[in-house]
Amino acid sequence: MNRLHTIVAALGLVAVTAPAAASAQAWQPINARQAQLDRRIDQGIRSGALTRGEAMRLRAEARQIATLEGRYRRTGGLQQWERRDLDRRFDTLSARVRFDKHDRRHYR
Repeated sequence: MNRLHTIVAALGLVAVTAPAAASAQAWQPINARQAQLDRRIDQGIRSGALTRGEAMRLRAEARQIATLEGRYRRTGGLQQWERRDLDRRFDTLSARVRFDKHDRRHYR
């Protein structure tokens, strides 16, 4: 019975700490996200999965996010809401990259 209590307590502890650990690891530095998106766009161009127009539009959106980040940083560093806003914008752009790479329009 004592061993059962220990197992239940351990599972409870894992259930409480796992979401916190997952959310702490989910955040990536902004420069890393920008670099990752650039690599994905480059890969899409090389493979032909992205057309020239799609790649130009995606890169323009990435530049807009970088410009917004610069404005946020000039006001004294990134606030929590600014970081969330940038993360949301990067998530949206990442979804667009994924969609455009798989929309069956290929550069030939």
